[in-house]
Amino acid sequence: MYKKYKPVILSRIIYGLFQLMSSSSPAMLIHYSRLAELATTRPHYKRAIRRIREMWLNGHPSLGATMKILKKTSSKHKKKIVKNFIINQLLVGSTRRKLFSEQEGGFYPPGLLVISPSMKCNLNCFGCYAGKYSKDEDLPFEVIDRILNEAKEMGIYFIVISGGEPFFRKDIFDIFEKHSDMAFHVFTHGGLLNEERVDRLAGLGNVLPAISVEGFRKETNARRGTGHYEKVLNAMKLLKEAGVLFAYSATVTNNNAELLVSDEFVDFWMDQGCTVGWYFLYTPVGRDTAWELVPTPEQRDMLRQRVEYLRSTKKMFFGDFWNDGPVVGGCIAGGRKYLHINSKGDVEPCVFCHFAMHNIKDTSLREAVTSPMFRKIRENQMSNKNLLQPCMIVDHPEQYREVCNMPGVKFTHEGAENIITSFAPLIDRYASEWGLLAEKAWNEKNGKISC
Repeated sequence: MYKKYKPVILSRIIYGLFQLMSSSSPAMLIHYSRLAELATTRPHYKRAIRRIREMWLNGHPSLGATMKILKKTSSKHKKKIVKNFIINQLLVGSTRRKLFSEQEGGFYPPGLLVISPSMKCNLNCFGCYAGKYSKDEDLPFEVIDRILNEAKEMGIYFIVISGGEPFFRKDIFDIFEKHSDMAFHVFTHGGLLNEERVDRLAGLGNVLPAISVEGFRKETNARRGTGHYEKVLNAMKLLKEAGVLFAYSATVTNNNAELLVSDEFVDFWMDQGCTVGWYFLYTPVGRDTAWELVPTPEQRDMLRQRVEYLRSTKKMFFGDFWNDGPVVGGCIAGGRKYLHINSKGDVEPCVFCHFAMHNIKDTSLREAVTSPMFRKIRENQMSNKNLLQPCMIVDHPEQYREVCNMPGVKFTHEGAENIITSFAPLIDRYASEWGLLAEKAWNEKNGKISC
């Protein structure tokens, strides 16, 4: 009987602690971390809690960011963070993922999935990584429903929704509502987040939007259209007032790299209410691909150093999709920590790797994640020693081409093959130049990057 109701009991206890922490001081929050370390039996979680406490004791701004989340987030949102992320994803989910690994000969399943239910969008942004996918085929609701149920059976309760524009799909809220025991992180341009939709997000509590920004008004409107910047500001205002956690998502190009990691930029979006900042290097896949937009190796290194600085000075959390290799153990694609299912159902290694061996409409998630293609990618990942060179697209292009040429692998839209044809010489040169900088940085840091 206790085993049956244990998640419910834990959820109520942890939520009660969250409520106490909301009105507590930073010193008390540090004290609660000691209680949390005593409460968990898993050595991995004990070590993680201990590392966080040491950072807080040394004045790390993540303590302030955590206090801000506890005080500013709505009650509904906090309950869902406790139930869906802490209990389901971290506790229940980790047990199921361990069981899966025992059944699959030691392969530990990914911690999250990225699903693009639709590639439809009301904007026409240059350089959109998803811009060349077909807009005529959405992933059926019943297929998404099955994917999510299979994910939970494997221990995955954290789902990233991409596209296309997710809120362009009318039944997207039905997905969030039916799977109310899962946590959803939705990447959106923000232009469709009006009062009605934000109210629904606040009522659900299990959705954290990440809104795309390119800089300020000039940069955002140049890519997304006149007047879009004001829509982003309004969406963030509504989310902040509703107590819904949200992030900004920034595509780093040759043109805006310095701006996106400036104090002025981060402070502005933090003032709008953002608690997380995501950085993605522009990759020449999708619509209107242009090598001129790719950040230089020097700009990538600058991004790495600036994100480290931002983490040590700002009351926000930051993710750097390429440079965080040392934080997550290298490339996370190919089912090691995540994969992408596009709107046609093609199971891709990564949102930037537009090729697949399986389609989810005629295969199970288990079969797709253990496919020969995914196994080969994970095998290659094991051989990459410098974790500042995680990406098989731009850091190890020879591995990318090898996988693309495997029997049964196909590109998932017209033009996706350009990454191994017309762009190949440029990528090879980039990989060589970045390799020199990465080797120097890896030796200096000895692979240690602060979180």
